[in-house]
Amino acid sequence: MPLFKTIQANENTIVYVWKIEEVVDELRDNIHLNERSISRIEKMKSELHQRGFLSVRYLLKEAGYSDDELFYTSDGKPHLKDGNHISITHSYTFSAIIVSTTQVGIDMEMNREKIKRIAHKFVDSENDFLVEENLIEQLTVIWGAKESLFKIHPDGGLLFREHLPIESFKLTDTKTKGWIKKDNYYENYDIFFEQIENFTLVYAMN
Repeated sequence: MPLFKTIQANENTIVYVWKIEEVVDELRDNIHLNERSISRIEKMKSELHQRGFLSVRYLLKEAGYSDDELFYTSDGKPHLKDGNHISITHSYTFSAIIVSTTQVGIDMEMNREKIKRIAHKFVDSENDFLVEENLIEQLTVIWGAKESLFKIHPDGGLLFREHLPIESFKLTDTKTKGWIKKDNYYENYDIFFEQIENFTLVYAMN
């Protein structure tokens, strides 16, 4: 059950990435789950979702937490009982968490052709710097950046095209900036991204 990698984003922020190679039974047999988590996983019909959910509990353990120290508020956002900030993602055969003393968001997506067909739903000003080469990867970074920012914003109600502009970048940069611009909320965040096999990992930090 290997931890795939850790990223020390700064002195207060760490990213943990798990490559999900285990079957559900193997994952369940080797980790503590509280009653809430047991109830949630038993309601999941997809084995893919079960494996993603369970692998996140292993990442919690790597970060020094138990399942009992994670809780969710009514808006569905995860929190840690010690006051540190956490964001969670899983996609197919990877899962990841980011833990920090400041606000953070994370997303991981498989690079898929489909994203070109739905780009009009989340890309606006970013069209100015997109190029045809590596378009799928660029779009996946933009989606992941906006998803990460969406997870940070406290009130929801964000429109990806309108409220979450991403500044110009090239894939070789591995870093850009993103904004949350809605009503009186006007904040910018550092956006970091990298390719892991056929996936794009993106995380946002204040």
